[in-house]
Amino acid sequence: MPPPSTAAASAALRREDLLRVASPLRSLLAAAPYAPPEGSDTSIKSLLASLLPSTSEPQTGGTGKEAVDLLLLCAAARAASAEAPALHWVPEVLSKAAAAAMEEMAAMGGWAGIGEMLVAMMPEAVPPLKAVLKDTGVDANDDMMMIGAVKPPKEHAFVAAHQFRWLLSQVNYPKLGDLCWLVIPCALTALDHWSPDVKEQGMISFMHIAKNVKATELSLYEDAILDACCHNIPADDELWYRVVEVSVLLLTCTQRSNPRSPWYDRVLSEMLGHLERQPLNKERRVAWLTLIGPVFDSMGLFLLAHFRLLFSLFFQWIHADDDRTVLLVLERVHTVIKLTWIRKSPYTSRLVDELVLLYKESATRKSREMMRNHIMEILMLLQKCKGQQFEEAWKKHEADLDLTLLLSRFKELCTEDGSLDI
Repeated sequence: MPPPSTAAASAALRREDLLRVASPLRSLLAAAPYAPPEGSDTSIKSLLASLLPSTSEPQTGGTGKEAVDLLLLCAAARAASAEAPALHWVPEVLSKAAAAAMEEMAAMGGWAGIGEMLVAMMPEAVPPLKAVLKDTGVDANDDMMMIGAVKPPKEHAFVAAHQFRWLLSQVNYPKLGDLCWLVIPCALTALDHWSPDVKEQGMISFMHIAKNVKATELSLYEDAILDACCHNIPADDELWYRVVEVSVLLLTCTQRSNPRSPWYDRVLSEMLGHLERQPLNKERRVAWLTLIGPVFDSMGLFLLAHFRLLFSLFFQWIHADDDRTVLLVLERVHTVIKLTWIRKSPYTSRLVDELVLLYKESATRKSREMMRNHIMEILMLLQKCKGQQFEEAWKKHEADLDLTLLLSRFKELCTEDGSLDI
């Protein structure tokens, strides 16, 4: 919850000082080449210019609002990059000038540095950004949008999302924990936005939050956060990596000590169901296989409840055309077996058959040796489980002349020390 009301931090800055600090920014912004995005009549350059303090009369809201607006201009300039669709045109010289301007503002306000100034001014800077994100949160093509509703141009949301993400990224542990009441609702608003670019900034913001606050500080918001993650799992291909990345981080961060948490079941079920609908999508499966490890480790034996979908996908992907998918599948299969120590499962026999088939297929693979090493490790782990199903499944292949090398190596390992570390 928000702290008791105090005097606005922006009141520490005088208008004459703001005008002096803003002067070089005004010149650099005016000189920056700019062309509006194709098909848009919204000028981002004009939006940024409107954040500069007026040289004639103070804006409505007084010096405090001018100080906040100047900070937001600096945040936009610092957030600019070639990947930012609305801010890619911002020249580096303007970005550097914005950094210098914030240093001056911090000194003028008596703060120890930019970070301390941002912590003090975030309660004034974040609400207008959240308002823009909220007001633009309904797609113009959405039938649910109220007829006649007036809202800011979508380009304003792109800028606001980048401004928020940059401001947030400058506040770290432990200071960020005191601002959860302020930044998490704004990050959720970004995560719920229709625009992929705004969503992505929300995801990046949540990753920073998760890494810089205590789990207890997230506890009040964890249901809303994880629910938003679930709703974003069916995201576009361009966002899938981010979706899995932030979902895994937030899930394990908030629920790590409770593998019985229904959130583990819901998030993993949503992901597996989505992957099942697009099993041939290489980018999605590689991203998921790469990032899902911490969830497996946290769930342990509770992965058993997801074996049907897990192994259905594993059995499809284990023969994929790309070596990276195959290697990742083998790593995840090894992890699942190690965590669940399966002895009796309807998937054991099929798994042995698929591993043997892959061993044969790997003869023409570039990553042949790595694959075969992984296969051997999995077979040895299954053998250590001492399951009757494995023994029966393995006997079917003992007479296969194409597996002479595999059988010989497997027998050799089995006769060695029984405590062989896999």
